[in-house]
Amino acid sequence: MNLMKSLIPAAAIVALPQMGLAQEAAATGEAAQHTQYIFTTLLFLMAGFLVFFMAAGFAMLEGGLVRSKNVAMQMIKNVALFSFAAIMYWLIGFNLMYPGDGWSITGWLGPFFSTTTLDAVGVAPADAALDYASVGSDFFFQLVFVAATASIVSGAVAERIKLWPFLIFVIVLTGIIYPISGSWKWGGGWLDAKGFSDFAGSTIVHSVGGWAALAGALILGPRIGKYKDGKVHPMPGSNLALATLGTFILWLGWFGFNGGSQLAMGTVGDVSDVSRIFANTNMAAASGSVAALILTQVLYRKPDLTMVLNGALAGLVSITAEPLAPTLFGALWIGAVGGIIVVFAVPMLDKFKIDDVVGAIPVHLFCGIWGTIAVIFYGDASLGSQLLGIVAYGVFTFVGALILWTILKSTVGIRVSEEDEINGLDMAELGMEAYPEFSKG
Repeated sequence: MNLMKSLIPAAAIVALPQMGLAQEAAATGEAAQHTQYIFTTLLFLMAGFLVFFMAAGFAMLEGGLVRSKNVAMQMIKNVALFSFAAIMYWLIGFNLMYPGDGWSITGWLGPFFSTTTLDAVGVAPADAALDYASVGSDFFFQLVFVAATASIVSGAVAERIKLWPFLIFVIVLTGIIYPISGSWKWGGGWLDAKGFSDFAGSTIVHSVGGWAALAGALILGPRIGKYKDGKVHPMPGSNLALATLGTFILWLGWFGFNGGSQLAMGTVGDVSDVSRIFANTNMAAASGSVAALILTQVLYRKPDLTMVLNGALAGLVSITAEPLAPTLFGALWIGAVGGIIVVFAVPMLDKFKIDDVVGAIPVHLFCGIWGTIAVIFYGDASLGSQLLGIVAYGVFTFVGALILWTILKSTVGIRVSEEDEINGLDMAELGMEAYPEFSKG
């Protein structure tokens, strides 16, 4: 041992333990990278499960707020829109929204008909397509967001729209309109370069859905009898218990919506931030519902359940643009403002004879705009960059949706006949009813 040691240069003797430390450090660093990859993939999957469950929330909310003769129609719309969104996002949307280096027009337009390819079965770390999470988890997490955007439109245009024209609109919205505009910020496009900030999608998801819904409501017109003789005639929903269940499901799903948008769970800091996002998201929902509860009591002398439900959703939309940076008090007042906006916005739409069955436009569009502006109080963004993003998404989505709705109206038609609307879309469009025993007395 001593002889061999004497034949080794002194410098090499010193280097041996250093080489061992270097190899150990490299191994430790590689293990840490693998751990981050695994936990971020897990975050995407768990958050994606929660956001997927929001599809059930939208279905229950809409099913409870439409009249019983139209409930089955809302159920099939929600199942079908998610299914078409999944196919279109694979076929076009994902790579159109996240083009990487494959921009067709840099910063503005990604590649068309570039389908999503998953990692190979049992992929080795060196061969993984992404360095932060699996392709499948990233794709799934982004997919459930686009489906939520389409669900916003479904509720606003309920009770008078034909099924297939609506689904054609969904195909274009989820495959082209949403991914193109989403790429401007989340895909590293021109709005991202301008400093626009939208953490989880107050504008990119909710306002986009709201603008598309507004265009559809304008082209469709109000339901028969909604506005008559200069008065607004309420059309109560069929099941407010179901609508309440839907709201709680959406509230639950929002933890995945906002928490998953941290996009990382491999460090103590990331996990702590996710928990902070959960707490702020919950606070905003709570304060939005309380604000709507108190305000409806003051204005109408009785609380309005539908306003309280939408108040909670309004708070959730409001905090979505920046759920991480605010304190709990910050989340409280941001959500409360959202709840107040809804209470005043719903009757304002009625004054303009814009018939929004479930209150989707006040909740998702108006509060989406508010939430995007509220970023300036806590996040790293200027008022100018936020207003630029709001206007850009508004013009692109509203004009695009307006054109598409108009084309559908002039070609295949988008509204059912007066007789079918009076009798209900369940029988007219589907030939079945959600509550057949009830309708037969």
